[in-house]
Amino acid sequence: MATPSPLDLTAGAVDLTVQLVDIESVSRNEQAIADAVETALSAYDHLTVSRHGHTVVARTSLGRPERVVIAGHLDTVPVNDNLPARLDGELLHGLGTCDMKGGDAVILRLAATVPEPNRDVTFILYEAEEIDSEFNGLNRLSQSDPGLMAADFAILMEPSNAEVEAGCQGTLRAEVRATGERAHSARAWKGVNAIHQAAPILDRLTAYEPRRPVIDGLEYHEGLNAVGIRGGVAGNVLPDECVVEVNYRFAPDRSEDEAQRFVREFFSGYEVAIVDSAPGALPGLDLPAARAFITAVGREVNPKFGWTDVARFTALGIPAVNFGPGDPMFAHKQDEHVPVEHIERCEAQLREWLS
Repeated sequence: MATPSPLDLTAGAVDLTVQLVDIESVSRNEQAIADAVETALSAYDHLTVSRHGHTVVARTSLGRPERVVIAGHLDTVPVNDNLPARLDGELLHGLGTCDMKGGDAVILRLAATVPEPNRDVTFILYEAEEIDSEFNGLNRLSQSDPGLMAADFAILMEPSNAEVEAGCQGTLRAEVRATGERAHSARAWKGVNAIHQAAPILDRLTAYEPRRPVIDGLEYHEGLNAVGIRGGVAGNVLPDECVVEVNYRFAPDRSEDEAQRFVREFFSGYEVAIVDSAPGALPGLDLPAARAFITAVGREVNPKFGWTDVARFTALGIPAVNFGPGDPMFAHKQDEHVPVEHIERCEAQLREWLS
């Protein structure tokens, strides 16, 4: 791959988004874009820049009473015949335009052009968000240098339709297992059909009433759903096992332990194995920095129903919100795009908040 041109942080945020999109950075291939970001930010004396793998951190140190983090990931999902970037009227098309190089461009513009913010700011542009958590740059930074993530408030610039989405829900996957006894299907009465035994699992899921707690004035909507089912041995054999895979999206007022306990109790009488889980993130909208941010943005605040890396900040005791350009429905799609107006509005509102 050819060496990319240097990033021009004096360009408008839309032009800068094009520059970032045209540096292919599929997960685990972020060296070129991280090099470009590190070089560009290192040119500014008001920033202290450090490199951690392919994660770049830039900080102001002005002695302000508050510090905030503004973060975005540099990687994308695999290319799908959607490079280079293409401007079509008011929409910018291309891999990563929405998820989330439009947000990254805003971060870089703010880092370069707001030399004396009214709060100290830590800008984090990190690697490997789109793949397994073990590679995630924020996850690794929280383990190796948690002090660099310390702040009173954090903003993750994931696409949120340029609206504030506060906190995020937690998520877990569980395998609920029904057992039986194998037998020849011609003599079914000699065995126990595990797939039939799984029917009450589905009945419980169908009857489930979602919990809707209100946190900081925001109503979260939990979800408990079957997302997979497997069982069967052969066309003439009664199966002795059937596994229903369940996904639970839980509101951030529940811990991982509480969520796991709920799932085990909900499926009492069955073997339940927790496959993976991740905690939610409380919105923290009552904090001064959050209130000032919402006032500056002047937009409706919504709960985040999905899971994002804001949860990593909550794990460190830092309230966080999602706020970035782009409709998340277009993330990872071949026709991924972002409205130009979203990029410009996010930059203007964050600049006002920091000025």
